[in-house]
Amino acid sequence: MKIGIIGGGQVGSTLARRLAALGHDVSIANSRGPETLAAFAKEIGAKAVTVQQAARSGDVLIVAIPVKSVAQLPAKLFDGVASDVVVVDTGNYYPQQRDGRIDPIENGATESRWVSNQLGRPVVKAFNTINADHVLKRGKPKGAPGRIALPVAGDDQRAKDVVIRLIDELGFDGLDAGSLDESWRQQPGTPVYGADLDANGARRALSEAKRERQPAFSGGRPSTAGRR
Repeated sequence: MKIGIIGGGQVGSTLARRLAALGHDVSIANSRGPETLAAFAKEIGAKAVTVQQAARSGDVLIVAIPVKSVAQLPAKLFDGVASDVVVVDTGNYYPQQRDGRIDPIENGATESRWVSNQLGRPVVKAFNTINADHVLKRGKPKGAPGRIALPVAGDDQRAKDVVIRLIDELGFDGLDAGSLDESWRQQPGTPVYGADLDANGARRALSEAKRERQPAFSGGRPSTAGRR
């Protein structure tokens, strides 16, 4: 499968390494240009490309950048990109730690619905509940006890199925977690987030999730500084 990855941080680089090792044709990009990823790409058997080239890589595009950076992607990123390309959002909204306040998310939009609106494309929410190092080291064969389950949320069943198959190849159980508007169940602060649960445990955790954001993952009230 041809897979483009936007983001050379821990999540993007780990997925690139694992997917290339599985034999996929991987292209990886970041905001600083392909020359900054050339050595890494050569090491893992991938291609270092521009952001626009990553979006046009083929079957799947994985967006693995901070949520605040999504709005800074090129406005015409998807011009000429086929509508059946599966777009995966791995991001988590950390308003206090990194992203600053994003009002639509604070007002109730799921993180990935906001990302989808910014991109102008449907997205699948996946890979956001697990530490990148665990993606690298904790995959297990199908059926193995304690195999970690990763929730997958989205509105297109075909796209979710593609992502679930990739997750299985990586050594995890892909768990259909419903529509994109239900992806709040796997956002930071929910029971499944960072818990490395098996499929039964992950299903239970998703069902026990509360819609309200925990204070640690909330942007609080909008600032009134400078307003009259």
